[in-house]
Amino acid sequence: MEHRRLGRTGLTPSILGFGTAPLGDVFGKLDEREAIAAVHAAIDAGVDWFDTAPLYGFGLAEERLGKALVGRRDRVFVATKCCRDGFERFDFSAARVAASLDESLRRLRSDHVDLFQIHDVEFGDREQILFETIPAALRLKASGKVRAVGITGLPVRYLRALAEHSDVDVVMSWANLNLLVDDLDTELVPLARLRGFGLISASPLLQGLLSERAPPSWHRSPAAVKALAPRLAAECRAAGTDLASVAIRYALEYPHVASTILGLSSRAELEAALAALARPIPDGLLERLAAMTAPAKNQLWFEGRPENNLAPRDARRAPAACPLVTHA
Repeated sequence: MEHRRLGRTGLTPSILGFGTAPLGDVFGKLDEREAIAAVHAAIDAGVDWFDTAPLYGFGLAEERLGKALVGRRDRVFVATKCCRDGFERFDFSAARVAASLDESLRRLRSDHVDLFQIHDVEFGDREQILFETIPAALRLKASGKVRAVGITGLPVRYLRALAEHSDVDVVMSWANLNLLVDDLDTELVPLARLRGFGLISASPLLQGLLSERAPPSWHRSPAAVKALAPRLAAECRAAGTDLASVAIRYALEYPHVASTILGLSSRAELEAALAALARPIPDGLLERLAAMTAPAKNQLWFEGRPENNLAPRDARRAPAACPLVTHA
């Protein structure tokens, strides 16, 4: 398993990250024993980055991960999140940041987390995120309970705007680096190189769209994007492979992201991901897929507050009177 340096954090996660949302029964009820066995198998295979959040099963994913890591905590990196405790329940206050960490540590059976992330920042007020939420998280880093602080979200230009004006260690961008979307490459990579923060990507399958299965009924990609998926899958089959394997290998080969988070719930899913990592993409296939996806490239959906979904021309607009935010 390859490992990469995560910016200035000193952390070196595996390029394949274990996303624990399925452990919270987010996609259907799991057998807890199988879920824990999948965690153990991942560690044995060299996967050492585990991404979780209070939102996933409203604490269940953290609890199951905590159980699975008993006796193994020193072999892995654990990333969790704060400020989103329900699908429509957000609290970006400093008090909630501190309380959320303590709750997560109890569920995870740990005295620290390696990365503490402000979850889905596009749903918060920009001034509060910069002047209250991020500083609160950075104070926890100074206390030793947190090794690194990050932000997560969907609107990539808003993530960049926050990273330009704060001292976060890591930015996690989901759905912005895959066969259909590559905005992370142009919007975040240059700034990460300049400022030294680390990058993590999530959802290489674009919430299941880039696979053989039909997308879930709640999938929010535009119709033109959804219509491409069966054609991409057929092209991959004709080349002797499958769309999910190509999408996973494509994302994990990208060199400027330290780890790519893939939701996993079983040993079978883990084995499929590891097989995709070991299987080269057939010659010429990526070029054919790129030609097919060009008409619908970089088309995502809206999440969060309207003012936080910046058009390219507005992406560098700084908040009023906004200095570099640190933990001080």
